Amino acid sequence: MSNIKTHIATSDAASITVRGRDLVNDLMGKVSFTAMLYFLLRGRMPTESQIKVLDACLVTLMEHGWTPTSLIARLAIDSVPSEAQVGIAAGLLAVGDVFVGTMEGAGQILAAGIGQSDTQAYCRDVVAQHRAQKKPLPGFGHPFHKPDDPRPPRLFAIAKEAGCEGHYIALLQQISAELDRAAGRHLTINATGAIAALLLEIDLPPQVMRSIAVVSRSGGLAGHLAEERETHAARRIWQLVEENIPYEEPKS
Repeated sequence: MSNIKTHIATSDAASITVRGRDLVNDLMGKVSFTAMLYFLLRGRMPTESQIKVLDACLVTLMEHGWTPTSLIARLAIDSVPSEAQVGIAAGLLAVGDVFVGTMEGAGQILAAGIGQSDTQAYCRDVVAQHRAQKKPLPGFGHPFHKPDDPRPPRLFAIAKEAGCEGHYIALLQQISAELDRAAGRHLTINATGAIAALLLEIDLPPQVMRSIAVVSRSGGLAGHLAEERETHAARRIWQLVEENIPYEEPKS
């Protein structure tokens, strides 16, 4: 056990220390939630530009209406109404490679491509590999927002306003153009693809991106649970399932 250490936090009877800073005197009332999240992930305080970009990403992912995460959370809290953590935890289990968490895969692709000497060839290879395997390219396409997801242009504008260099955003747009060419049709850059590029721009690596998605979506689910306690929509959803999905005898 002597080799196990943490740089995150410690406490004693009179104080709490987080990454070398006194929680009460150095952080509380002086550091925003967004800055604190960055500080915990990277071990250093973010710049104002980095705070602005991360904050925009957190707001973007927080809420999207009736989705698997919100439906699961509502159904869970209906069963355990006094335990908010059960509903939020249940909803967060749906954050993955299909919904919300796809920025991790997009981030890995962008991180691998940024140092390539021939980015055009890299984009062609990435698109070709995913198409050959019949796998969706992380960060592209959306079931509802067509032809374009309205969120990425605003995210790119925020990054530019914040002074980001834009190398990862440019690579994402280059992959987008190659994907459209190969598919013979337009596939939108979605919010998770744009967020992956922005997080890389502010020095947050792919391996923390899903955690950021979880933090963000937790806030949205808290809102759904508050509303669920007032409307009891989960019971109506259950009733609709009972009314519209009939039982059939299995075929012999």
